Amino acid sequence: MVFADARVLVTGAASGLGAALTARLRAAGARVLATDLAGTAPERGDDYLRLDITSDDDWAAAVAEVEERWGGLDVLVNNAGVAGGGRIDVSTLEEWRWITEINLFGVVRGTRAFTPMLKRQRSGRIVNVASLAGLVHPAGMGSYNAVKAAVVAFTETTGHELAAYGVRAHVVCPSYFRTNLMDSLQGADEALGSVMTRLVERSPYTADDIAAGVIEGVERGDELIIPDDAARFAYELKRDDRAAYDVMMRKQAVKLEGAETHRREGTA
Repeated sequence: MVFADARVLVTGAASGLGAALTARLRAAGARVLATDLAGTAPERGDDYLRLDITSDDDWAAAVAEVEERWGGLDVLVNNAGVAGGGRIDVSTLEEWRWITEINLFGVVRGTRAFTPMLKRQRSGRIVNVASLAGLVHPAGMGSYNAVKAAVVAFTETTGHELAAYGVRAHVVCPSYFRTNLMDSLQGADEALGSVMTRLVERSPYTADDIAAGVIEGVERGDELIIPDDAARFAYELKRDDRAAYDVMMRKQAVKLEGAETHRREGTA
């Protein structure tokens, strides 16, 4: 069992998938240091650490805390992230920089911070939470697709580099699931925001469903973890029938433009 008595650090653990992962990991017998950008919460006791994933100083403090607390780390879960996107002529470069700094460089910073420790102990696992958007690329989500695809590529590269040290890397690519991620949504493309919010609210999957799939995937040793049926269907369609996949994605692009037209007419 990977997680029995494992020493685990989870980012973005205050809510959503991070909270669900933390609960399931603890139930599996892991010792979890839950981290999040939220201020200190005394009711969480000694198992919580404030961590801004965009801060090099915060990552250095997290490494020092883990070293002092446990003397090493078995699993790093880079889960924290935000929602964003927008059509190429609507989203701004500031939005691109914002989402890249958090969703990509947050993962890079965390991995870089703990790699010396993992190499030194010659063991460990890195679990990076990306998205189905890292594998299939819907219209209107250029920045989100790009950073999540980068997380997929970065994770594979990390796995290759660290394999000789006994370290494995896993990337998680779920489809939409019900969570509070949309609370972080920013961007000028209001039509896309409405579509994304609707997809999240109507999803049949909960954060706990996805967390269960993540843990099962890591236990199996899957390097690419696609934890739900909807994500698997979309990925397999792209892989096995690219023409049908392109037709579906371009229809969605047309619908998004239509949603923008209706939005404007509704506010005129």
